[in-house]
Amino acid sequence: MHVAIAILTILASFKWGNWRTWRDYHASMLFIATGGLLYEYIVKDFTLWKFKPDLLYGHDMTVIVYALITMPVSIFLYLSHFPERWFHRLIYIFLWSGIYITVEWILFVFGRIFYQNGWQFSYSFLFDLVMFSVIALHHYYPFRAYLISLFIIFFLISYFQVPFTVSK
Repeated sequence: MHVAIAILTILASFKWGNWRTWRDYHASMLFIATGGLLYEYIVKDFTLWKFKPDLLYGHDMTVIVYALITMPVSIFLYLSHFPERWFHRLIYIFLWSGIYITVEWILFVFGRIFYQNGWQFSYSFLFDLVMFSVIALHHYYPFRAYLISLFIIFFLISYFQVPFTVSK
């Protein structure tokens, strides 16, 4: 199922993405990829959500596919049609959050994602709203998005009491 999502995202990008301007979104695509990989590194022993892998590969490879393919390509699609007017931007952020939560719900129903350590499905929609807002901000004001992301990371680590262990 994870492979199907990646393939459908790529196909959607060829159909609806504005490939002539993909370089305009490249930094934000790297931002989301880095965020996904950083999440996995920080919470490697205390994940809030975990993918049940497809038959073709394990959890780590599933994360890599999402972080390096699915997320950046979907962010390319998201930003390549980002509206100019503020009201339309808000609707657009809700639309994309709705798309993401629908896909996550499908993964949940089919047992391809599960939650642990205090995370709940209902948190995902709020997370998506914040994520798409920060990505839009990153596209226009990267430094501000980095600062806000740090606060969000510290909040989530604190709220979910993510433990840090020192490796020897």
